[in-house]
Amino acid sequence: MIWPPSRLSQKFGLGTAAGLLLSSLIFLLLYIGLYSTELTAERAKAAAQVNSLLQTSLENAMLKRDLEGLRFIVDRLGQQTGIEAVFITNPAGEIRFASDPLLLGKRHSPVSYGAAASTQFVHDALGRDILRSVNPVANRIACLECHGAISERPINGILYVDYDAAPIREQARATTLLLMGSGAIIVLINLAGGWWFIQRYVIRPINHLAATSRSLAAGDLAVRANTQGNDELAQLGKTFNVMAGQLQAKITELEKQGAFLQALLDAIPDGVRVIAPDYRILLTNRAYREQLQLGDDDGVGQHCYSASHHLENPCPATLITCPVHELNIKEQPVQALHRHHRSDGQVIDVEIYAARMQATDNGTPHTLVVESIRDLSRHIKYSQEQKLSELGKLATGVAHEIYNPLASVKMALHALHENAAGSEREPETQKYLQLLDREVDQCIDVTQRLLRLGMPASETPQLITVSTVLDDTLSLVRWEADAINVTLKTDLRPEARVLANDSELRMVALNLIQNAFHAMPDGGELLVSSRANGKHVEISFRDSGVGIPPEQLARIFDPFYSRRAAGGKGTGLGLSIVRTIIENFDGTVSVQSELGRGSTFTVSLPDPSTLTGNAT
Repeated sequence: MIWPPSRLSQKFGLGTAAGLLLSSLIFLLLYIGLYSTELTAERAKAAAQVNSLLQTSLENAMLKRDLEGLRFIVDRLGQQTGIEAVFITNPAGEIRFASDPLLLGKRHSPVSYGAAASTQFVHDALGRDILRSVNPVANRIACLECHGAISERPINGILYVDYDAAPIREQARATTLLLMGSGAIIVLINLAGGWWFIQRYVIRPINHLAATSRSLAAGDLAVRANTQGNDELAQLGKTFNVMAGQLQAKITELEKQGAFLQALLDAIPDGVRVIAPDYRILLTNRAYREQLQLGDDDGVGQHCYSASHHLENPCPATLITCPVHELNIKEQPVQALHRHHRSDGQVIDVEIYAARMQATDNGTPHTLVVESIRDLSRHIKYSQEQKLSELGKLATGVAHEIYNPLASVKMALHALHENAAGSEREPETQKYLQLLDREVDQCIDVTQRLLRLGMPASETPQLITVSTVLDDTLSLVRWEADAINVTLKTDLRPEARVLANDSELRMVALNLIQNAFHAMPDGGELLVSSRANGKHVEISFRDSGVGIPPEQLARIFDPFYSRRAAGGKGTGLGLSIVRTIIENFDGTVSVQSELGRGSTFTVSLPDPSTLTGNAT
């Protein structure tokens, strides 16, 4: 048994047993005292009756001066069962008559003349426990002749009768044991009855309610208490069931609301996280987890600076715009560009829009920060896909508006060529018809190049001849170069080939060519070259433009950073798109620039001829 007892049944059993035991002990003590007193009084009463008869016999014998008769009575009385000794003393305490001859002549404690008859438990000279009856023999008129005047000598002697106290004690002990046994049986019966009652009507319902409560606390919202009857515990069980039903309905409603809120957040394409004032993340969405590649971990409970910046302390407010810090001192939304660290160690550029949100927790209002995090690399990809889509639509339009009529013209030219055969002016007519045919073929070739530029990117890289891609792209911008007085030159090596997507590589070339045009608002020269250099293929675009200031070189590939020489404002995504595409093919893009003398952008891609398992 565990001590102290923890279960109600144990406490009840222990308390009931202790209470009944204490009550029984008190009852027995009181009963023993009362019984002993009553038994003593009864024995005293009986002794008094015997003593009265004996005293009468003794007085009669004394009056007749029959000393032998007096000795006979004392001897016979001393021989009675239960009587240890009978003796008579004179007022001075000398034993004159005794059932035990050894007592004769010995002195006993004198008794005062005013003493009354008494019976009490004492110990005799041998240490035995006896019930002694003391009976003074009064002086009477008939005794005046021998004992003198009553006023001078009211007592002639003392009669002592010693009863054996062992039977009395034994009877009291037996009666006590009987009462104790009876009391123990009563206690056991009461305990058993009380135990059964409390188990049946108290403990069992309480244990059932406790088990039901534990199941409910463990998440089993459908559990209910099996209540029977109409007593207080049954009413408690019914109330519990009502409470559990309401709790289930509320939790179900909250779960639906939480699931709806989470689904709503997960539907947002940008990453979202809610941050507490102590920088701990309270809520995230799917896009945020995908941005940082958290997998099954939702990031909740982490510090924002640890989750996205891999720092042990909050971001220094003097070095980086911290939305939590900024919104703690002002109420207006905050916009910032950050670099977040993924779980695999890669770094992504993100744009953050953050705003304050007022919330209440246990009646205490506090301010939270809601961040909307846009992955700029994905945004660049969307912009690139949008641009490719627009080019695709343009190419499709050109194909419908130009290609088909040109095809019809080509068919008509062939018909004219056949009809002109045999005429007088056949040579001259054939000359013009061939010229028209070549020009139509050139127009058809231009539309096909435009179609290839707007073609959707394939899922897998292709083996591409770099010179073909650059020639086709340059042919599309020659009219623009002529319009701004830019001379196009090429130094292309036909052996330079790379593994990439045709349309994406054309987009890289187009963006870098247009970037060079923007750097030469007053005209100039653009040299486009390609060559295989060991394990890499290098493509360079060297312009004679205004150049890039050194302090801007580190930022020109950042999203939305735009500084055009002509003063115009671009989207700031061209070079970001270039870097994203090239890095997707395990390449790099670099820049060298000198103010007033121009810039050179160099794209480096792996040479497939040096890669194991790739055909050249």
